[in-house]
Amino acid sequence: MSADVQFAPFRAAATGHLPQAKGGLAASALRFGSLLAFASILVVFSLTAPYFLTIGNIGNVLGQSAIAGVLAIGLTIVLIAGGSNVVTGGIDLSLAANMGLSAATYATLIQLGYGDLTAAGGALFTGLAIGAVNAAAVVFAGIVPLLATLAVMNVVAGLELVLTQNTVVPASTDFLTAISASDGLGIPSLAYILIGFTALATAIVQYTPLGLRLYAAGEFPDAARAAGLPLKRLLAGAFVASGLCGGFAGILSVSYLSGSTTGSGEMLLPVVVTALLGSVFSRRLVPTITGTLVSALFVGFLINGFQLLNLPSTLVSGVQGLLILIVVSATTLLRKREI
Repeated sequence: MSADVQFAPFRAAATGHLPQAKGGLAASALRFGSLLAFASILVVFSLTAPYFLTIGNIGNVLGQSAIAGVLAIGLTIVLIAGGSNVVTGGIDLSLAANMGLSAATYATLIQLGYGDLTAAGGALFTGLAIGAVNAAAVVFAGIVPLLATLAVMNVVAGLELVLTQNTVVPASTDFLTAISASDGLGIPSLAYILIGFTALATAIVQYTPLGLRLYAAGEFPDAARAAGLPLKRLLAGAFVASGLCGGFAGILSVSYLSGSTTGSGEMLLPVVVTALLGSVFSRRLVPTITGTLVSALFVGFLINGFQLLNLPSTLVSGVQGLLILIVVSATTLLRKREI
């Protein structure tokens, strides 16, 4: 049984059957409306944008969504363990910068003559270290996650500039070429990596006792504390896991771009949009890994459609900001109705 199902009875008992029923109907309406919006976008772009629904373009969207999807999964884990309040609960604003520094570490090690195994280890260790710093700042120093991860983001971005001298660091190996290659149908390997990574994260977070504990820590911290769950260790572990996702995304970024590149901070908005939007694709408006995957594809197809129609990139950013506003407002209002 998944974590999304396990905690439903607790909420019903706490708030009463009638408010729960109304909240459930409203949540279902929001979820159905989100799926309808996704389908509508696919229909509109398929009629207006050339080659939108071709196999090659769908594979391209999957490949382009891989990096943001992996980062969004890391942020989703933090949202689950820290709670839905992005100010006092779960948020990790350092993920995009984490990816940038991890990619720079990988590319720099390749330039220095090290092999892919060493370079990949360096990138993953970089991500883990950043996650550990976030965990220490939030859990042990008691800094609000929004401020802590914002500060870490700026430090990490500065370290990337120092390491790369604000220049592109190229990297080309057989391993990186294999990751960025496509199969006979035109579907890139990055698409399969995204699906596999999502399946692994889903199995751990939504179908294991550890995942249930993460949900309990985020949704019902008082009850979890009374049950003896180690809330601080669970939250710290979530930040470390998020950091690891940043390191892994850095490796994917190097393969996709043939090296490290500046401007990784631009990934932050799409990642936040994807993670927050993922909650509306779950049955109870809680973050889930599968919801994040659907959200990543939603954002990916949206950006791809705009690109095929030659619409300005500023419009894309505006739409992403609007999506954050709508999702946060809708979920906040629905949760207030359940109380």
